[in-house]
Amino acid sequence: MEEMATAAATEETKKASYRYWVREAKEDAAPPPVPRKLSPDDIPKLQSNSSSLGSVWNQAGTWEEKNLNSWASNRLKELLGSLGALEFSSGNASIDGVSKCSGDAFLVTVRNKKKVNYTYELSLKFKGEWKIKDENKTVKGHLDIPEFSFGEVDDLEIEIRFSDDKSLETEDKTRICKDLRSFLSPIREKLNAFEEELKDR
Repeated sequence: MEEMATAAATEETKKASYRYWVREAKEDAAPPPVPRKLSPDDIPKLQSNSSSLGSVWNQAGTWEEKNLNSWASNRLKELLGSLGALEFSSGNASIDGVSKCSGDAFLVTVRNKKKVNYTYELSLKFKGEWKIKDENKTVKGHLDIPEFSFGEVDDLEIEIRFSDDKSLETEDKTRICKDLRSFLSPIREKLNAFEEELKDR
């Protein structure tokens, strides 16, 4: 008898439980939601009905971060690689390309407001020719731009590394470095253009 009473009590407990009730209430319960994959035709409708700056799935405009590294790195190389040549009183130099472009760029949507930022470290190859001791001498090296971020272009500085400076006197190196720092202004112009393009991404 005890076993029968225990079994009956267990059955009553099950019936009183939430899980048991949900499992048994099959006929009157609403059908479970069926997920539906968005079709290409649905996306424009959702976008047109929303003022959110985020993705289609983020209609509330809450936190969303988008990686822009690939675009930013390629664009920086394009812009800085097109700097061209500069003429100086005793020589000339040109940018041969970007040898280092290391960093991150991203777009963040927070509370339906868009913010962009980046941090990069760059190195540009240069090649030039200066008149030294009545002879035209070819000089090569790098213009290094230490780590900088969005909004810091006006404070940008460059560091100059010569590929081979053993044959250069201190006075010659000082003069060449002064000439090469003339690239700072056009570099800033290119980076300001980059920031404007980044804000429109």
